[in-house]
Amino acid sequence: METLNFYINGGWVEPNELKTLEVINPANEESCGRIALGNEQDVNAAVAAAKAAFPAFSQTSREERIALLEKILAGLAARQEDLAQAITAEMGAPAWLSKMAQSAMGAAHFNETLQLLKDYEFESNRGSTRLRKEPIGVCALITPWNWPLNQIACKVAPAIAAGCTMVLKPSEIAPFDAAIFTEVLHEAGVPAGVFNMVNGDGPGVGAPLSSHPDVDMVSFTGSTRAGRLISKAAADDIKRVSLELGGKSANIILPEANLEKAVSKGVQSMMMNSGQSCNAPSRMLVPAEKHAEAVAIAKQTAEALSVNDPYAEGVYLGPVSSDVQYQKIQALIQQGIDEGAELVVGGIGKPEGLEQGYYVKPTVFANANNQMTIAREEIFGPVLTMIPYGSVEEAVEVANDTPYGLSGYVYGETLEEAADVANQLRTGNVHLNGAGADTKGPFGGYKQSGNGREWGEFGLEEFLEVKAVFGANQ
Repeated sequence: METLNFYINGGWVEPNELKTLEVINPANEESCGRIALGNEQDVNAAVAAAKAAFPAFSQTSREERIALLEKILAGLAARQEDLAQAITAEMGAPAWLSKMAQSAMGAAHFNETLQLLKDYEFESNRGSTRLRKEPIGVCALITPWNWPLNQIACKVAPAIAAGCTMVLKPSEIAPFDAAIFTEVLHEAGVPAGVFNMVNGDGPGVGAPLSSHPDVDMVSFTGSTRAGRLISKAAADDIKRVSLELGGKSANIILPEANLEKAVSKGVQSMMMNSGQSCNAPSRMLVPAEKHAEAVAIAKQTAEALSVNDPYAEGVYLGPVSSDVQYQKIQALIQQGIDEGAELVVGGIGKPEGLEQGYYVKPTVFANANNQMTIAREEIFGPVLTMIPYGSVEEAVEVANDTPYGLSGYVYGETLEEAADVANQLRTGNVHLNGAGADTKGPFGGYKQSGNGREWGEFGLEEFLEVKAVFGANQ
């Protein structure tokens, strides 16, 4: 696939200067296509288009935006197979995962936003004052490669619903689903300039987009390191910056929990998407007296997970996204060994028979402590760190002893005891007894995991300003 043009002001346009990048299929280390890399001039053109489109689009009716979201949803349904295949090729997700979750989440966010928009109160009264929630303006949307369409959709859908205009910079590692998504929006009749897309890397496109004086808001999902850079770039203009960043989420298994169920589900959840999820339960905290039993369950579960080509039968883990990620993960696994954690399963090197491609062995460390590197740093690969604890109070203390605060997991005998522990965690969301995510709830983190929220009502409100009209309701 090739995407050598950018989408600006309602049409595909040539880049200011043609500079291309090969997109590598991580399953076979071969090129699966090319994209053009944009520069500051391309960013300027896209932002100018969004700025020009904002006055008209910000005044569209709720009904007009509902109709637009409905057309986009229909387009996503028609192109789901194309989207899934693109995601598998560009970032290596198993074919079943690309279809059932990766591409499906795009439509899920648009549907959630559509339903919300039908009844959302953009105006309300407080005494004699009328409160209006109005679109914030031109938005820069910068998205990652690990759940590419999911992250695009949970930004673009609420931005459109709010009446904002936008420029999207998708990840240059996984750009092709974004090109298909752009085709869907074009065919749905999104007005010229409302949605613009410029491919590129962080320095070439991300930086000038974040610092552009005509951008009113930056919504970014990615690493904490990049989030810092974006915040600094946006600071001169006092832009709103919404960040969804890294995580090192704890999974607390309480003493009376069903150990077999809790540990096996925890391992499977950690290894999903080859561990490339910012909210992955990467630290498993288990009672010290049950640690050995939990390790045996984790070992058996991890060994049963198939690592293979994304299209292979029964595959659970495909490759990680790139050679850069592969090398980083290998170095951290080695560091875990060197620092004295017990290597239960996996380890350095590629799985047997998979020498071509960026495949990582599902790896479990046990008898770790929370000061080890593998318990502190976000590995972003299929690596689980198991930490024994002496009391529930200690488990909560260990769980909160991290610069991150994106997600948490608690498994108890009852929902009530799990919820009690969840209330003590300094994280943006918590999963109780294996519960999955819910697009109605807000997604985002505390501390260095970010400062905004996505999904549902809270995600929509990131794109809204509040205006008080005094005396309007006398």
